[in-house]
Amino acid sequence: MNLILFERTEVDRPLARSDPRAQHLCDVLRRRPGDTFDAGMVDGPRGKGTVCTIGAHELELTFVWGGPPPPGDPLTLVLGLPRPQTARKILQEATTLGVQALHFVRTERSEPQYAQSSLWSTGEWRRHVLAGVAQAFATRLPVVTWDRDLASILESSRVEGSLGSPLCSIALDNYEATVRLGACDVPPAARIWLALGPERGWGPSDRDRLRESGFTLAHLGERVLRAETAVVASLAILRSRAGWI
Repeated sequence: MNLILFERTEVDRPLARSDPRAQHLCDVLRRRPGDTFDAGMVDGPRGKGTVCTIGAHELELTFVWGGPPPPGDPLTLVLGLPRPQTARKILQEATTLGVQALHFVRTERSEPQYAQSSLWSTGEWRRHVLAGVAQAFATRLPVVTWDRDLASILESSRVEGSLGSPLCSIALDNYEATVRLGACDVPPAARIWLALGPERGWGPSDRDRLRESGFTLAHLGERVLRAETAVVASLAILRSRAGWI
């Protein structure tokens, strides 16, 4: 944990000694009464926490908070529903890289049962997002959805495209791409939508919908990458092209 995150409702009450954050403070960071640590409020400011007391069952903490968090990069990620174990990796890595929204969608070739995974039904997905935010020393959580299809998400992109600022829409595809991702034009101050198909790839109707919605089909070269690897590589390229890194 590069940043110890707390919900707004947690900062005014003791932290249970059994909580993983308490264990990290005491056993990994080896903080003792009077020591400080880096803290963050979920979707709120960063600041410094102080360990006041360490009891057998709980820690007493105090906090001093800074200003509000900076706005995130205007980057939306659309993914054909992958296997749950792949989705777990993508949730954490994409969050670490600063996406504002992750939409896991039903596509022509995605497996419908993936949307019924306990990853989504139990709220486990949020734990992976929190880990990604903490890794990035940030506090803003992305919007995450998993109950929509590609057509409805693309309608959202069309609505966003009508708001005025430039919209850069790109879909990765191994078969019908017309340009390398690194050669795609990213206008200054553009909002970026990046779409990746499920592990079986886009179907013909998916590609038609993407093109009709203004998406450029791009590729990452001849090597075939795992979905989680393609996400990290493509986000890094686009963030560089946009001048965010």
